Amino acid sequence: MMKRRTFLATAAFGFLGACGNSKFRSYSGPEVTQLVVYKGERRMHLVNGQKALKSYKIALGGNPVGPKQFEGDGKTPEGLYFINRQNPNSAYHLSLGISYPSEEDTARAEAVGKEPGSDIFIHGRARKNRGRGRDWTAGCIAVKDREMEEIYSMVRIGTPIFILP
Repeated sequence: MMKRRTFLATAAFGFLGACGNSKFRSYSGPEVTQLVVYKGERRMHLVNGQKALKSYKIALGGNPVGPKQFEGDGKTPEGLYFINRQNPNSAYHLSLGISYPSEEDTARAEAVGKEPGSDIFIHGRARKNRGRGRDWTAGCIAVKDREMEEIYSMVRIGTPIFILP
């Protein structure tokens, strides 16, 4: 009887693993040493040294031209930032936090009496939370959910991200 239970439990776990429904993937390839985003091209590259490991089409903030200046402007930041957190329970499938705002971003916004904004992420499409149009986020960088699973597994906290016009 014990052998049968063990067999059934093993078979059940094997079946569930084969379904592939987990949003968490493993990655054992070369380290991602930086992310490079070209807003004008709507492309993000995961780079090791000088070699692009993967490239993705992206969606940006609803007002994508120019750098983010303050909360609510609908823009995606520009400059050097770092991946500073992972959110496995994101409303947008999975997400990686970007270290916006920097001290300079905060000072620039406060100089005109505004808040710089916050919570800028690389995230999935989030089916029900997705906006309309090519650039639909509130300033984040969005990719397809399956791509976000791959990115989430490859990118570590502390990785620099260069966001260029």
